[in-house]
Amino acid sequence: MPWQTPTLRQVREMVRNDITTALAGAAVVGNTVLRVMADAQAGLARLILKYLDWIATQMLPDTATDEWLQRHGQIWLQNLDGTIGRKGAMLATGTVAFTGNPGVLIPEGFGLVAPSGDTYETIEFLTLPDFANQPAEVAVKALNAGASGNQLSGTLLAPTTPLYGVSSDVIVIDLRGGLETETDEQLRQRILTRIREPPMGGDADDYSAWCMSIPSVTRCFVAARELGMGTVTVRFMVDALRADTGGFPTMDDINVVYGYLDKVRPVAIRDFYVVSPVPEPIDFHLALTNDSMELRGQVEQSVAAMITERAKCAHTVNGQLMPGTTIMSAWVAEAVNRVTQDFDLQMDDHPMPHNGSLAVLGTISYPVP
Repeated sequence: MPWQTPTLRQVREMVRNDITTALAGAAVVGNTVLRVMADAQAGLARLILKYLDWIATQMLPDTATDEWLQRHGQIWLQNLDGTIGRKGAMLATGTVAFTGNPGVLIPEGFGLVAPSGDTYETIEFLTLPDFANQPAEVAVKALNAGASGNQLSGTLLAPTTPLYGVSSDVIVIDLRGGLETETDEQLRQRILTRIREPPMGGDADDYSAWCMSIPSVTRCFVAARELGMGTVTVRFMVDALRADTGGFPTMDDINVVYGYLDKVRPVAIRDFYVVSPVPEPIDFHLALTNDSMELRGQVEQSVAAMITERAKCAHTVNGQLMPGTTIMSAWVAEAVNRVTQDFDLQMDDHPMPHNGSLAVLGTISYPVP
């Protein structure tokens, strides 16, 4: 049986019995001094046992938490930026557009604030162009790390201090890259993968580990020999960084991953490719008995979560790891059933058209009222 910390009553009985035995049968009863001392010792013993029980859970990474899990990560993991252990939060960066009077100088470090309260500063000087109210772009960065620093294009920022001759509305051109600190479960999974799949001089698992060490990467699929002997194909997702595009990487993301892998990969590899998975929409027809916009939204959220979860479970084709798998109609029915039991689903199982496909929620057709 697995070890279980004794209850306080069990420890108290053990201490009382031990004292009774040690004193050749002296009774430990009532409110005697002996009884009080025995119960006090039992309480201390129980606390020590609970502490040892907690320590035991921290000694292995599959049950460790917080600082202890971070310590395991520091032993096993090295990240792209040279840090070890948990991947830290990242600052959002990008460009914004100023307008104002010609020739006005925007200093480096000029502060901006978003409607959400997040703050930014310019990281270069800017002189407004010779034509009045002509937008001019300048690079900025968030002052606080995290996903909240990401802003949609077109968002209006305001100067933290007024600057004569400059419009009070600063338009976001592109402002993203902010990431939260890696969670315990994400860190735990990377540690366990590193332990279970140790470095092998450049096999598929090594490529996956290298790819996952990049802060923005959340999922990675590696296939060796997919395009011939001596080739490696790497597909990956950046779910947090590119949440607005479903997590599919841009060419900039691909270049970052390619550049890093090209530094650490074995020179003996003939060709290797870094590409984005191809989104494969899952469409189906659904009739809801108690149809409403609210119910539709809940159903779509449930089905999308199911598809994302299933897509995380990469499947193997001829021994190669691929990003997607056939989406079964039964899985969709199960996801809808979590929201409502009164529905009629019309859908066939949806296989992926090719190895690089990754399932995403497509169009749900509802009957016309």
